[in-house]
Amino acid sequence: MKELEYPFDSDLILQKKKSFRRELMKDGNVRIKKNIAILGGSTTALVAQILDLFLLNAGIEATFYESEYNQFYEDACFKNPELESFGADVFYIHTSIHNINYWPSVNDSPEEVLTKEDNVFNYFKDVWENLEQTKAVIIQNNFEMPTWRLLGNKDATDIHGRVHFISRLNERFAEYAESKENMFIHDVNYLSACEGLEKWCDPFYWNMYKYCPQVSLMPTLCFSVANIIKSIYGKNKKALVLDLDNTLWGGIIGDDGPENVKVGAESSEAETFLEFQQYIKAQKDIGVLLNIDSKNDYENALAGLNLERGALRPDDFLCMKANWEPKDRNLLAIAEELNLGVDSFVFVDDNPAERHIVREQVKGVAVPELTGPEEYIHILDKSGFFEVTNLSKDDTQRNEMYKANMEREKAQSAFENYEDYLLSLEMKADIKAFGTETIPRISQLTNKSNQFNLTTLRCSVTDIEQMAESENWITLYGRLEDKFGDNGVVAVEAAEILTSQENPERKEAHIRLNLMSCRVLKRDLEFAMLDELVEKAKAKNVETIIGYYYPTKKNAMVAKLYSVLGFEEKEDRWKLSVNDYQKQCKVITINNE
Repeated sequence: MKELEYPFDSDLILQKKKSFRRELMKDGNVRIKKNIAILGGSTTALVAQILDLFLLNAGIEATFYESEYNQFYEDACFKNPELESFGADVFYIHTSIHNINYWPSVNDSPEEVLTKEDNVFNYFKDVWENLEQTKAVIIQNNFEMPTWRLLGNKDATDIHGRVHFISRLNERFAEYAESKENMFIHDVNYLSACEGLEKWCDPFYWNMYKYCPQVSLMPTLCFSVANIIKSIYGKNKKALVLDLDNTLWGGIIGDDGPENVKVGAESSEAETFLEFQQYIKAQKDIGVLLNIDSKNDYENALAGLNLERGALRPDDFLCMKANWEPKDRNLLAIAEELNLGVDSFVFVDDNPAERHIVREQVKGVAVPELTGPEEYIHILDKSGFFEVTNLSKDDTQRNEMYKANMEREKAQSAFENYEDYLLSLEMKADIKAFGTETIPRISQLTNKSNQFNLTTLRCSVTDIEQMAESENWITLYGRLEDKFGDNGVVAVEAAEILTSQENPERKEAHIRLNLMSCRVLKRDLEFAMLDELVEKAKAKNVETIIGYYYPTKKNAMVAKLYSVLGFEEKEDRWKLSVNDYQKQCKVITINNE
């Protein structure tokens, strides 16, 4: 829904929140369902209502639990049957400086100030430690700055200053969250600075209604929280598709010539475009895939991207569609080449007509409304398309992995026999049990993979850890590399060992997770993973492996996978006899030590 995309009209959202919800619930989109508990230190009714809208728009249908006013500590730390039965997937602790019970005084000794700081920190730590036992995701607000400074500017440096006190607490909150896989800080300190601290902490709204922030800023707060949740559950975008003229540089390169387009240090306008290019280039470091879709001659596009005074180069992009085809068709071609759904893309173009065409013709693509070039970074950054909750080595190398994949596609054309092509890749795979270093990436895959995902189970880091630690699970991840490069961790299988209902003396392994990144489709890794799963099953005296396929709009490509793998269809499941199985992968060298 366009009205819920940044930059949004907060007043409009507040006025039409009920009608927006009705419209979203009727749009026919399939959404994942999550239980979200809001434990508030202030009034939270609006938080739940507005957060609900942004999550629905991101593909998440939430059921909410709200604590009573300022009962966040009691709900977390004392037995609460209602909250326990709710089964929260996410706890959002919505607190502010109004929930700090100890403040330093200028008469305090350094030891007394530190004791007060410890008391506040430990109060919140009690909350986190109790909630951690549920294995749910925890999102905690940090603190906005105080609205008054007894010591003036010295308040930031003197141990007795409130600004100093808040800064120390925020630092300790951050350190604690960084030490936990399933805890995330919601940066209220940053949000309040952007919106204006006095507006954020309007005393009228606090004293009258116990709202913090004030009502008009609730959409800003909820949009930011929703970005964290959608990132955790794999609803981020994956790729940028960028125009060139008046988007990456000022002017029209075909008319003005490369020497006259504006980018660099020659003028304020040129600096603005240079900064935007630098911002776009930095997106590669968090795994965003960069692409070009421009109405231009290809040679002119190359000339513009090879300008020394610019930051971007042709090899920063995976796909370059610089031609005179309609941009919506080019975008669809890019999606096909990268084997990604169109809902993975953000289309960035200065021309409102082009934006309109793409938005109407390519449903699911994000099309931010750009204003002047000085706002490009601001709009993209605040939109939260690529919110980072976990950043793995595979993420930082994603562009190079996709480039290597395109090289593989080119190499395939030289072979008439597909098996000869696969052998030529000299593939090697690490197929091993889930390990500490791979668990964040495995969780990420379960929330991102859609096309090759047979059970559609979405797992948090904690879920994966529980599987890895249990003797009743067989867990496997696959990392694939070849002569073109390392694809990283790209396949996951997890099977739960249960007693057979037909014969209590026999064991079965039920595959609850079976997914693979589309980057490695048709490389026979699925056969290699099954070979290893069978070996692990034999070691645990399992006689039958049971597979499941739950159809979605996106995973039709794997509807017959179990048949190809040699399973026999039995009603709503697929069965494979472990004892009769023969290894099938012949083109990948396996390291399973």
